[in-house]
Amino acid sequence: MGPAGFRDLPFTHTDAEALRALPLHHRDPFDQMLIVQARAEGLTLVSSDPRFSLYEVNVLAAS
Repeated sequence: MGPAGFRDLPFTHTDAEALRALPLHHRDPFDQMLIVQARAEGLTLVSSDPRFSLYEVNVLAAS
């Protein structure tokens, strides 16, 4: 466990394969990586970006 209780989440080969299959609703590659990892790990993304809700991923709306 790292600082403040966070842990590293490496981007794996499996994540890369999932990224290739991801629809291009969102064109930011870093955000696409976050979507893939959140889906794989069952995590919730916190964002004010409405494009995240176009994916099958848990999103907590930030204002």
